Amino acid sequence: MTTPHNSSRRDFLFKGASFVALGATVPMFLQNTVLAANKNRRGKRIKDSDRILVVLQLAGGNDGLNTIVPVTNDAYYAARPKLAIKPGDTLALNADFGLNGQAVGLKRLFDDGYLSVIHGVGYPNPNRSHFKSTDIWSTASPSGKMHEGWLGRYFDNTCRGADPPDSTSGIALMKESPLAMLGEKFMPLAFERPESLNWTAAVRASSTGKVVTALNKPKRGDSKDAETSHEFLRRVALEARVSAEQIQAATRVRKDSASFPNSQLGRSLQTVYRLIGADLNTRVYYLSHGGYDTHARQENKHANLMRELGEGLNGFVRALKARGDLDRVTVMVFSEFGRRVAENGSAGTDHGAAAPMFVVGGKVQGGIHGTMPDMTQLDRGDLRFTTDFRSVYASMLEDWLKVDPAKILGGAFKPLDLIRKR
Repeated sequence: MTTPHNSSRRDFLFKGASFVALGATVPMFLQNTVLAANKNRRGKRIKDSDRILVVLQLAGGNDGLNTIVPVTNDAYYAARPKLAIKPGDTLALNADFGLNGQAVGLKRLFDDGYLSVIHGVGYPNPNRSHFKSTDIWSTASPSGKMHEGWLGRYFDNTCRGADPPDSTSGIALMKESPLAMLGEKFMPLAFERPESLNWTAAVRASSTGKVVTALNKPKRGDSKDAETSHEFLRRVALEARVSAEQIQAATRVRKDSASFPNSQLGRSLQTVYRLIGADLNTRVYYLSHGGYDTHARQENKHANLMRELGEGLNGFVRALKARGDLDRVTVMVFSEFGRRVAENGSAGTDHGAAAPMFVVGGKVQGGIHGTMPDMTQLDRGDLRFTTDFRSVYASMLEDWLKVDPAKILGGAFKPLDLIRKR
């Protein structure tokens, strides 16, 4: 049974730092405690040698076949008489595969050895629902047995006893905290724009506002020594408020030589670039690039998405390299599912299953990894996965973040060879 304050806590965690400030009703002892803890943390910021993971979701279900085009596969061209991309309109990766012709930025990264392509990523018994499939990717649990996010569990297992863990350890450039980053204890900062991190913007007629108001209201029995559930939530919120001030300071407009495309993704990656260059202890950033649910008139829409994705990631990598930070950063790119093999009657594609993933960075083992699914052996019209997505997660956890993935993923999954050992 869900108790009222457990419900409030869950609502609070999902909203993240979209309400980061507290009113004057916060008990003074609590405010002093949090401020003192934050001051002590400032001397323990992330080191230059510490590694950072950026997770980018292509929200809506990216069409993997028109991203990494199987240019020698007759079944592909037979299934897509209108939407299939001709070999001459792709950017060659090898004799059998080419990138979407608009993904020029991705081609530059591939040629420079900064891009890994992983074929056929998915999971057993695929689900074509955006929400259910996103939950599966977020929890790394196709069976539904685990409910916290895989990155939330990572923070829960590496927070060294802190309760709650420092919210700036993970930042989501989203309106609300993604499930992937929510742990039993950990709550990330979540915001679309740094300038939105203020109490005025957060107070609105919503369940979130009601939760915050309740958390700020002193309760009979609040004590100096005992921490009630409400005190815990108020302390988390005040942590977020102090962290928000640091975020805003780090991202104030300043002159730098880095050039980013003027797109939603470009602006988000520029924010991540600036935060990486600031004195924060953030280990994981999470962001989303939307618009990939291409049921109708896909050709131009998907081409534009490929252009934005390539330009954004290429600009991000070039900026990090120029500043000397590239070897500290790896970007993992995924989508909740791919599209059906056959085009539909609306010049688009419907929800599918397996699709390629990308990993980008200075320490990445560039090239093509895994096995392309057999396009003549489909599962209800979908590609059968050849790489379990949890093996990619295991690579990020074990080879990049340097933690044992078994406990976090709920089992043993063999990491792929995606990160160079030296």
